[in-house]
Amino acid sequence: MNIMEKTIMDYPELEACRDDMEKAFEILVECYRNGGMVLICGNGGSASDSEHIVGELMKGFLKKRPLPTEDKKTLKDPELYENLQGALPAVSLVSQTSIATAFMNDVEPDMVFAQQVYGYRNRNNVLIGLTTSGNSANVVKAAEVAAAFGMKTIGMTGSTGGKLAGLCDVTIKAPSDETYRVQEYHLPVYHALCAMVEAEFFEE
Repeated sequence: MNIMEKTIMDYPELEACRDDMEKAFEILVECYRNGGMVLICGNGGSASDSEHIVGELMKGFLKKRPLPTEDKKTLKDPELYENLQGALPAVSLVSQTSIATAFMNDVEPDMVFAQQVYGYRNRNNVLIGLTTSGNSANVVKAAEVAAAFGMKTIGMTGSTGGKLAGLCDVTIKAPSDETYRVQEYHLPVYHALCAMVEAEFFEE
């Protein structure tokens, strides 16, 4: 049974999200095939989810991800290459405390993620924005900047999608409007996406 089928078997309500999850997967694969990285942002519980996603992408999740032979030759030292793991580049915008607090204090709080996206702008990068309402101003502004510079955008929201749904290339709308329930659905969604992308780039 593949990862998508197993996730939907465990969470039948996510059947409604299947097509959008598949589209998000394709966007992430294209990003990494083109040498891009994933930027992730959200507030509160969604900020924690942003950090969590980075943790699953930047090291082995369901696979060990040994380094390729050419990288081992470059590193030379077995202590290095035996302990490093293959990584899928990802950055949590919420964890950059100095730039975030400086920008919120000196300029405009709602533009903090937008400023970071502007700094990392690259057509091969992808933005994942998490907001249970779909209307968090700082996430919406980040998506606007990403789209303006040709970056693909993935939204993760509640069932209505909010303003973010009209901005993103794909929006995965969890089947609830209650904040805690939306966040509960987001976890298996991004776990599935991380596992699917990992399987695409790393062998057993």
